Amino acid sequence: MPTSPRNQPINQWAEDDRPREKMLLKGKSALSNAELIALLIGSGNVEESAVQLAQRMLDTTGNNLIEFSKLSIEELSRYRGMGKAKAISIIAAMELGKRRIAERVLQQIKIKSSRDIYELLLPDLTDNYYEAFFVVLLDRANKVIRKLNISRGGVSGTVVDPKKIFKLALDHNASSLILAHNHPSNNLKPSDNDIRLTKKLLEAGKALEIPVLDHIIVGNDNYYSFADENILE
Repeated sequence: MPTSPRNQPINQWAEDDRPREKMLLKGKSALSNAELIALLIGSGNVEESAVQLAQRMLDTTGNNLIEFSKLSIEELSRYRGMGKAKAISIIAAMELGKRRIAERVLQQIKIKSSRDIYELLLPDLTDNYYEAFFVVLLDRANKVIRKLNISRGGVSGTVVDPKKIFKLALDHNASSLILAHNHPSNNLKPSDNDIRLTKKLLEAGKALEIPVLDHIIVGNDNYYSFADENILE
């Protein structure tokens, strides 16, 4: 009588029970959600195979991957046969999936105005007690290539390295870029340092033929645009 896979490592299961072999033979789309999760956790417990354990965890969230992805390390670790290492593997995989979706959505965004940038960066730059500096890299059609957090400082400011910004622009083949940072004080008026830095980056962009199209300062409910105020001219 064949041995049940239950607590055996996946590589000791019967061939038909192995999600890894199934993926190699039939492709990734042939695997169920439980089988994909089983690949991450590797083994189950004395009563369940990895697939059975994965399915039981999914059952508690109604087989809804969105809800499943919200489970914490502590919540996942409560299942028999799970531990923090396995829980971390699942959460890391879910996070990669989220980031992949976010990047796909990001690359479909075309910047037509300063408000587009404000809305793009609103989740990153509002309600922070510290100042953060972002750069948004654009292609020739003004579509977003990447948004990148360049630096993070304290309440009074952050340090920005122009070389780092333009190296990233060159590495990603950007045709232009937009600068953005927040003011934790919610005072949108640009400081003297903001103006000096913007002019410095503007000149560097001209020299490298990667123009700086705008620099926006983000507050909790509004923003300031250097381009709209004609400060970039």
